[in-house]
Amino acid sequence: MRVLKTTRRRLTGAGRGAVHDGPAAVPLVLAAPAAAALVLLALPVAALVLRAPWAGLASRLAEPALLRALWLSLVTSVAATLGCLVTGVPLGWMLARVDFRGRRAARALVRLTLLLPPVAGGVALLLALGRGGPAGAPGGPVASYAVAVMCAQAFVAMPFLVATVEGTLNRQDARVEEAAALLGASSWTVFRRVALPLLAPGAAVGALLCWARALGEFGATMVFAGGLAAAAPAAPPAVYLALRGDPQAAVALSLVLLAVPAAILACLRGRWAGPA
Repeated sequence: MRVLKTTRRRLTGAGRGAVHDGPAAVPLVLAAPAAAALVLLALPVAALVLRAPWAGLASRLAEPALLRALWLSLVTSVAATLGCLVTGVPLGWMLARVDFRGRRAARALVRLTLLLPPVAGGVALLLALGRGGPAGAPGGPVASYAVAVMCAQAFVAMPFLVATVEGTLNRQDARVEEAAALLGASSWTVFRRVALPLLAPGAAVGALLCWARALGEFGATMVFAGGLAAAAPAAPPAVYLALRGDPQAAVALSLVLLAVPAAILACLRGRWAGPA
């Protein structure tokens, strides 16, 4: 402890070209662009918070149209997240534990959809599941707006869950599962009784990230489900539509959509990107 304090005292007056906070010096050539990046990220969020209609926010959010949009987004995002859990957790486990043919291609596909622009994803969904597509004949399962929204949300959000599950398993010792298999447990028993309990915290983190992404999905939803939109679209498209005639309503909805990921990141502090 004395050595650390002595090092800090020596570095404090070492020079004018560096910022000293601890035993290592941070040169201004790195601190300046880092500060610029923080400003770029913080300025829009600060503008949204500072210019929000706080006085009438409660009454604005109580308007029937905004409540319907928020409720629809909440229901569809939760349903999409549940569907992603049922399918994405097994996929993440297989990518991390099973050496099957096409494993690299499957992993690349997950990464591709993670990086795919949402608008392009909406076009792909429209071609595959829209009316006239291979799986979307007229009157088919993607004929309702809510189902189309859930499909778009699951498509863009599932990679977050799969990547989190795979990363969690890669950090764990696979020898525990191998020992259970050597003792005679079936592959299903190993997954259910050994892997799943160890995976639960990581899967919970992935599910929260998946839900936050699904709740805020806009691009794919507008392209894929826009033609089926009813009187009350989901919340992110409602923000875009409200900007034309009622900017205050758009700001109010944006605040709600900002509060949800902020609360999730507060809950996940130290569990996603490392300790703060």
